[in-house]
Amino acid sequence: MNRFVIVLVLASLAFTNAQKGSNTQFICPNDKSGQYKDAVQCDKYYECDDGVATERLCPDGLVFDETIRLKNKCDQPFNVDCEDRTELQPPKGTNEKCPRKNGFFAHPNPGVCNVFFNCIDGDAIEIKCTAGLHFDEYSGTCVWPDSANREGCKSEEELALELNQDDDAFRCPSQSTKSSDSKGQVVAHPKYPHESDCQKFYVCLNAVDKRALGCPAGQVYNDATEMCDAPENVPGCEDWYKDESDEIKPSKKSRK
Repeated sequence: MNRFVIVLVLASLAFTNAQKGSNTQFICPNDKSGQYKDAVQCDKYYECDDGVATERLCPDGLVFDETIRLKNKCDQPFNVDCEDRTELQPPKGTNEKCPRKNGFFAHPNPGVCNVFFNCIDGDAIEIKCTAGLHFDEYSGTCVWPDSANREGCKSEEELALELNQDDDAFRCPSQSTKSSDSKGQVVAHPKYPHESDCQKFYVCLNAVDKRALGCPAGQVYNDATEMCDAPENVPGCEDWYKDESDEIKPSKKSRK
């Protein structure tokens, strides 16, 4: 969707948070009708009708630009020069992908520089930059890395390795006891239980390359069947999903 169209949709749907200005200090210029910026807050403006000012706020994440000739004058911050109007309304975002309900935001993992989120009324759309480019919050676009000048960026290979690493010392056994199944067939990708988390397990691709995986919520890994199973069927993990306030989750190491 075109970014300009997105702004129009947001503005038309969300001229919200309007506050009747019974106590507003703003005086409409020459009793004219129109929309005028606030002196200190970049996402606040005043709508004058027959000389009466009504205080309004842009949708969270957008700011007011009175130079826009359309009626809807709220736009992305990187398109607007707020000058010394540095104040903003409190953020209304509800998750780390969308710190504000609208806008373009970097990935919450600082090492992921080639992915960003377009937030529309709190809903995040993930966007990936063209290969070799990094997202730049100041321009809201993908640019060359030296222009973005972001620190701590990692390659896709490094990120893939990071996502598949655990904070434990598990390594795929060099001589696996699971080289064949009960029917004598070769097991190309043997599985192993996590050392302390009943819900997790490992798959050793080609018996060498570790991948940490997990069962769906409510299930645990059953090493006997090498499948996810109900907790009551796995010795030592029967109480895994009990309320943690009543009982600490058991460790697989405690199973006999």
